[in-house]
Amino acid sequence: MDSIKSPIWAFLILLLIAHFKAFGQSEKLLPQPYQASFGNTELIIKGDKEDFKSKLTEWISVPRDGSYNFEDVQVSVQWVEKLNGIDFNKDESYLLEVTAEQIAIQAVKEQGAFYALQTLLQLADEKEGNLVIPESRILDRPAFRIRGFMHDVGRSFIPVEELMKQIEILSSYKINVFHWHFTEDLAWRLESRLFPELTADENFERFPGEYYTQEDVRKLIDFAKRHHVTVIPEIDMPGHSAAFQRAIGYDMQSKEGKEILKALLTEAGDLFAGLPYFHIGTDEVRFTAPDFVPEMVAFVRAMGFKVVSWNPGWDYKAGEIDLLQLWSYRGKAPEGIPFVDSRFHYINHFDAFADLVSLFRSNVAGYEIGSETVAGSILAVWNDRKLNDWKQIIRENNFYPAMLTFAERLWQGGGEGYFDEIGVLLPQPGTPAWESFADFEDRLLWQRDHQFENSDFPYYKQRDMEWLVLPPLANQGNLDLEFDFEADLKKGQVPTEMLAEAIHVKGGGTYLRHVWGNLVPAAIKDPKPNHTAFVIGKVYATEDKEVKAVIVFQDYSRSEKDLPPPQGAWDWKGSKAWINGEPILAPIWENSHTDKTNEIPLQNENWQSRPAQRLTLKKGWNMILLKLPVGQFQTKELRLVKWMWNFVILDEDGQEAESLKWDNSKIESK
Repeated sequence: MDSIKSPIWAFLILLLIAHFKAFGQSEKLLPQPYQASFGNTELIIKGDKEDFKSKLTEWISVPRDGSYNFEDVQVSVQWVEKLNGIDFNKDESYLLEVTAEQIAIQAVKEQGAFYALQTLLQLADEKEGNLVIPESRILDRPAFRIRGFMHDVGRSFIPVEELMKQIEILSSYKINVFHWHFTEDLAWRLESRLFPELTADENFERFPGEYYTQEDVRKLIDFAKRHHVTVIPEIDMPGHSAAFQRAIGYDMQSKEGKEILKALLTEAGDLFAGLPYFHIGTDEVRFTAPDFVPEMVAFVRAMGFKVVSWNPGWDYKAGEIDLLQLWSYRGKAPEGIPFVDSRFHYINHFDAFADLVSLFRSNVAGYEIGSETVAGSILAVWNDRKLNDWKQIIRENNFYPAMLTFAERLWQGGGEGYFDEIGVLLPQPGTPAWESFADFEDRLLWQRDHQFENSDFPYYKQRDMEWLVLPPLANQGNLDLEFDFEADLKKGQVPTEMLAEAIHVKGGGTYLRHVWGNLVPAAIKDPKPNHTAFVIGKVYATEDKEVKAVIVFQDYSRSEKDLPPPQGAWDWKGSKAWINGEPILAPIWENSHTDKTNEIPLQNENWQSRPAQRLTLKKGWNMILLKLPVGQFQTKELRLVKWMWNFVILDEDGQEAESLKWDNSKIESK
């Protein structure tokens, strides 16, 4: 199937944005509906949103025609075979109509009615003890049928109550799959009553005693079902199974190992009965038993599950597997096998700003809309590096900003190209792509401010910031090399010939070379090792003021053994920063170890886990100068050198500094 490219897609998005903004709704609804129109009247309901949500959720959970009166307002639900204008993913589609007198919902299945309620709750404002909902007509459906998130709890542990909270929150943004990766080399975190030694403390190499009981699993599955989230359990085999071998004493691919594994799968099959999918892994392993994978696929299918497997992994042909999950750039689905795309979707490598832009702008594996073959995508969090607790996992992986961005794209469809085509830069101002991102960013920030007051949501408005990236110069591997013009740069004067070749970049920073190298386009088209780039920003303040700043030169992946920066330095590359010619000092790093290991947790290497930098702006124009040297793109300290920066100025209270003005035209040449 060829990639679907719609020449009028961007134009239609602009029309939709304009229509939303005309009625003041664009700052709220996320994901953006398929079709929406708004009137000039309002429905006013006595009562609060939580009571309204609770009673309506209970009402629509049973597929019955009829109406429900909430504080004298009629809410009707009608079950239909098909909604006009919806040709696919019909079970999740809905029609929501709100007038000054009533609320009417039409849906094919319960999940459609559930999503109608989520949209209704986003529309509702609480004012003076009342709920106020604008007159509206929304016809909606998802572009892709699988919209999921994955937690690697084999290498970490997230309490079941927290996982349920995430399911509840994300289902309100129409995420419908939770991929539960239970087992890894470090630990087996699914209780077995047949083989309790699997969860014995001595067989854990990280977080001993932390695992999910069978009661935990039943509780979560029931909770997820009520929120129309499908759980995909994964027992990884035959690779990533050292915990199995420690506890059982056999390799999974041995005769004895296979028999024990089948007993475990039978036990798990009873626990997960009623779920559609079961994931068996099969990645990153040398197959010593050629019949292992076909035998396990047949065994799991016989229990009534569709079987999911990673790709690259076992080499399947059509009919030999039910769903493939593409996990690396080499991942390819053979013709005739449905797949979900997780390539470039590992947020453990994401920074907070540039990668979010890429996630928003990208389609799914080259497709703007799903099909029988293109099922959707799953965003994954891998925890090779130990973190202190689950809160750090959520915070440092920018979990909620990334998931809401993902929810928007997977529900709405579209996109401007794939990650390896569009890269990480913000689009040019004034273009349809720019307007689309601006509209989305406003809605994302509205959700942050109104729905995530008690959750970590590490994202700030970035589209107003602008920078000049001067052409990189060779440094011969000397990261401390000073150039003749540096003194002039600190005074705000740029050599004319360099200014003419500078690259204009919008946003809270970006990559000069992406973490995945040239696979993902970045600011420098053909980045070379042993070069130094300078980045300049001019920002205007209406008065002398104290501000805070997010400053990053190496985003630390949450799945790498990378060493902390040396004290007194921002990173291992020799990056430096000045404001108005004065150096900005690096933080005091809490880690100082010199042995590369995954078992020493990250501390304050990433900005999400340290206080923002304090800066002083003078009244008038201020100049920020960044020096970004790079040596090799892989070093003994860092496996994945990220040639990048983030620099976001905030008010003293830690919120967006809306009064500041950024303008590259104020940069002087010499």
